[in-house]
Amino acid sequence: MTAPQTLAQKLVARAAGLPQVTPGETVTCRVDLAMMHDSGGPRRVKPMLEKLGAKVWDPDKVVVVTDHYVPAYDADSQAIVQIARDWVREAGVARFHDMEGICHVVVPQKGYLRPGMFAVGGDSHSPTGGAFGAYMFGVGATDMLGVLVTGEIWLQVPHTIRMVWDGRLAAGVSAKDMMLYLCRRFGMEGGQYQAVEYAGSAVAALPMQERMTLANMTAELGGQAGLVAPDATTQAWLAQAGAGDVDIAPWHSDAGAPVLAEHRFEADRLPPQVAEPHSPTRGHDVDALASTAINLAYVGACTGAKLEDLRMAAQVLRGRKVARGVRLLVAPASLQDQQQAAAEGVLGALTDAGAELLPTGCGACAGYGAHTFGDDTVAISTTARNFKGRMGSAQAQIYLGSPWTVAASAVAGRVADPRDMLA
Repeated sequence: MTAPQTLAQKLVARAAGLPQVTPGETVTCRVDLAMMHDSGGPRRVKPMLEKLGAKVWDPDKVVVVTDHYVPAYDADSQAIVQIARDWVREAGVARFHDMEGICHVVVPQKGYLRPGMFAVGGDSHSPTGGAFGAYMFGVGATDMLGVLVTGEIWLQVPHTIRMVWDGRLAAGVSAKDMMLYLCRRFGMEGGQYQAVEYAGSAVAALPMQERMTLANMTAELGGQAGLVAPDATTQAWLAQAGAGDVDIAPWHSDAGAPVLAEHRFEADRLPPQVAEPHSPTRGHDVDALASTAINLAYVGACTGAKLEDLRMAAQVLRGRKVARGVRLLVAPASLQDQQQAAAEGVLGALTDAGAELLPTGCGACAGYGAHTFGDDTVAISTTARNFKGRMGSAQAQIYLGSPWTVAASAVAGRVADPRDMLA
């Protein structure tokens, strides 16, 4: 009989072809999916593959998404995107999604992620895949090269840190607030590059895209992977994405499985959180910053502009207008989410309130394009990060909040508690 195993141990053991694994041991794992985008993908790995004279081990297990340098607006960005377009054709990669949205949102929407999988991504927010009960983490171009050639990667089996949220979030409080609180409490090394598992009744009540936010921001918490055990909510979401008949039964942590630490929180006592410049760890309860004036509100990025996020912003903005002197920029995370938001009247609510609609893609979050932030900007943003200079000028002051909080702040012209407007 095997000893009790965490979800992370089970996922790694399956990929390593072993009945069980022990935290701290080093194993070699077979990769089910390798995801790259235009910034860190083909333009980095293509010359290295050519130098080795090597080919991709299995093109059907590779996904490439253009999201960082789109829409191309100068010669450099045009060249970078063209490299990706040319390389997928040369390498025989059929799973290529060009200008369809941000990779972390597009990949699950296409049904590519399923419970039990082991995946790597060429971006630090690749832990998003863990929301679906898959083990997924970010790697650099050199490690991705090894994966592309061999289909394998070595891994030190992680310990698990469990974040258990009891109760249920109040109206106006979201997964983004949960993560800003965790970053505030534990810092950017709190995850210790281990597996962070999110559990409890409050997590189970979250829709899939909110779970994606938890897993996504494990990067800001310093974890390698962020995991949520799959359930009926996962099955239903994946069935709509064309990945029906998924097996969720094995993919949970066993009772008594060893964890490095377990922390418990009361979700119903969590107020909206806002992080000050220039770190996600500089969080406060929203009321502590309520006098802070802003001149820009940004609803964008894989963390903050999915369909669920756009719906949150629209809840606040319906029947209201953005404050004079404030710009509200909205960059949906994917074309699919943008189209659904339009069909539901969500986009209309945003634009009626005065929002400016930007192209889908990473955009300002990655410091790209015509809408990066200038010297005099004081912004509140749904992005995962607010590092100095990341989104434009190093003089810009960028606060972080949930879509609810960002929308409420756009209306108030200052950092505002969304619960007041939702009431």
